[in-house]
Amino acid sequence: MFLVYINEIGSNWTGNNIYEFLFSSTIDNIDGDDWDVYPASGQPSPPHAELVSRVGTLTSDFKITLIQNSDTFALWDAVDGIVALGWEDISDYDTYPDTRTHFMFGETLEVVHDKLYANDLILEYNTNKQIKSDED
Repeated sequence: MFLVYINEIGSNWTGNNIYEFLFSSTIDNIDGDDWDVYPASGQPSPPHAELVSRVGTLTSDFKITLIQNSDTFALWDAVDGIVALGWEDISDYDTYPDTRTHFMFGETLEVVHDKLYANDLILEYNTNKQIKSDED
């Protein structure tokens, strides 16, 4: 499984941020509406549903800046490896962190899990909501 998109859902009643991490069994021909819009400015949509194999949900106070909201880049810039799909938002931090978490297009599910785990975070999977039953 490969990370192909991070979808911001919003926040829950406690103020925690909710994100969906979308994974596909392939990174070939991944696409969505408006992925080529420069700048992205909130216009790109998630990849087409048939390309998504697994969805993990993150609910925490951890904030992620997402490429689809960029006023500089297009989502295709993340696909090409120019910029990450998402990166740790440090705007509210008092000090710059030793390492800054970021998520690249095409990273494996295991790499994403490791990066989240390093921040004491885990993705939750609802087997009833998985798109397909592809192997990890």
